[in-house]
Amino acid sequence: MKSGFVTILGKTNAGKSTLINQIVKSKVSIVTHKQQTTRNAIQGIYNDEDSQIVFIDTPGILNPHQKLDKFMNKQAYGSLDGIDAVILLVDGGNPFNEEKDLPLLKTLTNLECPFFVVFNKIDLTNVFLINNLKKKYQEVFPNAEIIEISAIKNVNIDLLIRKIKDVLPDGYQFYPEDVKSDHPISFLISEIIREKMLLCLDQEVPHCTAVKIEKMEKINDTLQIDATIVCEKPSQKGIIIGSQGKMLKKIGTKARLDIEKILSRKVNLKTFVRVEEKWRDSTSYLKEFGYFEE
Repeated sequence: MKSGFVTILGKTNAGKSTLINQIVKSKVSIVTHKQQTTRNAIQGIYNDEDSQIVFIDTPGILNPHQKLDKFMNKQAYGSLDGIDAVILLVDGGNPFNEEKDLPLLKTLTNLECPFFVVFNKIDLTNVFLINNLKKKYQEVFPNAEIIEISAIKNVNIDLLIRKIKDVLPDGYQFYPEDVKSDHPISFLISEIIREKMLLCLDQEVPHCTAVKIEKMEKINDTLQIDATIVCEKPSQKGIIIGSQGKMLKKIGTKARLDIEKILSRKVNLKTFVRVEEKWRDSTSYLKEFGYFEE
């Protein structure tokens, strides 16, 4: 059988998480319209009758300002070690910015594994822009395979998988067929809660938060989950809780419904909010909340 590891790289909001969820046919990575949604490298596992492909969804590469940003970049670049192929996912609706894009692209030119430049969101762009992007990227990566897709519309995803299988080595199965991700369910639950904050809260508030699952316990047919939301300022805590607790209830309800759908069981979700100043720049807090920095 064909098997291997494929890293998906790209700028924030290129559609990496949407692509991996579409490939795996399961929600293994959260998706929002906001930048820096993904913080950890997440493995999504694709299986068919003659292959197993482990796709690695990475944080969008950014200019680091805090230890959390450095951790996210480390997750992205660290995912290239021992990899069998790389997908550079490009938002097909964004014109090429030589000043911002070229330095990032040049860091990838020395990769020795098969390399795919995949233009996403072709349903939202035009032929002129795509052709211009192709020309620019072919100049930087003359040997790369170029593919156009729409992750959200499931356009050319089968083609992408076939092309990847063509370059993978013969190998063995890394995970059982029913496993969709390398992360435990508690991680997915914390990510879903964070996703709902990103969708419900404005501006920088959700980017200043982390979620820690304190307890998961099965009581009869119900899964009891206690989760702590951490923010950096008392004012942020007030925004998250909202007037008479309405915002926290909204976030919790949306998260609970999503968790119940994924787990196919009743869930009782309790959320708490606490303040930890400058946690994004604290090694001990980053470790506590699952963002390890060596």
